[in-house]
Amino acid sequence: MDITISQCFIAVDDHDQAIAFYRDALGLEVRNDVGFEGMRWVTVGAPSQPGVSIVLEPPLADPNASPEDRQAMAELMAKGMLRGVIFATDDCDATFERISAAGGEVLQEPMDQPYGVRDCAFRDPAGNLLRFNQPLN
Repeated sequence: MDITISQCFIAVDDHDQAIAFYRDALGLEVRNDVGFEGMRWVTVGAPSQPGVSIVLEPPLADPNASPEDRQAMAELMAKGMLRGVIFATDDCDATFERISAAGGEVLQEPMDQPYGVRDCAFRDPAGNLLRFNQPLN
């Protein structure tokens, strides 16, 4: 049995801002843009990984969620408390420069970590944490 990652989900509160960030700053391609019942899902991914997608979904994309749950999710998102994705890169410093130049919110400049990677970190426009790792040789 072979299990692989197909999709992961990141909550965003403004899909147009998210598209600009994930497409223009990160260089991912937009694969799908779907609206349903007043909500929107945008799928992005790396051209080099056609079988792996990131779905940019509405916060708490459950039509049965209570107003209280929606408010709690919005508050967590506003605080940057939701987790994001760790990306692999072959050049952490160049990746950092590209995303910084595109206006990405820097959380951590590139640095060597004791667990064997050089990494940097940003927040996307919705406040999600994104890390970019380059293995140290």
